[in-house]
Amino acid sequence: MTTHKVGYLIGSLAKGSINRKLAKALVRLAPPELEMSEISFKDLPLYSYDYDADYPPAGKTFKAAIAAVDAVLFVTPEYNRSIPGGLKNAIDWASRPYGTNSFTRKPSAVIGTSPGAIGTAVAQQNLRSVLSFCNSPQMNAPEAYIQFTPGLITDDGEVTNDKTADFLRTYMRDFHVFIARVRSVLPKDA
Repeated sequence: MTTHKVGYLIGSLAKGSINRKLAKALVRLAPPELEMSEISFKDLPLYSYDYDADYPPAGKTFKAAIAAVDAVLFVTPEYNRSIPGGLKNAIDWASRPYGTNSFTRKPSAVIGTSPGAIGTAVAQQNLRSVLSFCNSPQMNAPEAYIQFTPGLITDDGEVTNDKTADFLRTYMRDFHVFIARVRSVLPKDA
């Protein structure tokens, strides 16, 4: 199978984020055909269209990183029943100015974890709405709302529950199949 470069964005900027642990687990469980790399957005200033004529270096670097990957995986917590402000800011940087949207026709998937029973369901729905506007084809199934419990994922990304590990492994395999399917219809250079 074809290898695809996948950039992943972690919605939480916290070093000890449980979503960072989930991202590490997803990297470990991804099939070898997915080359995973984090795309950081912590250095982006708040977006303003005042930058559109001359993007600052952090904005150019971020947009270029999104453009360089074949697909994007969003690993996000839920803040106040929505996505974190930093993640929305990053999406604004990558999708602006008009006509230079880095997410156009780029396959994406959304996943997240929280201690709550519904995981990050509401944040994911909000994010899906934004990605839909950005014209990013989304993997809609399987959905993945992971309830985080202490010790579920170690700091280095090892999943300690076999059923959860199997589910996440399948999720990443399905993401690979989804990327291949989208890219067969919408080639990166088309």
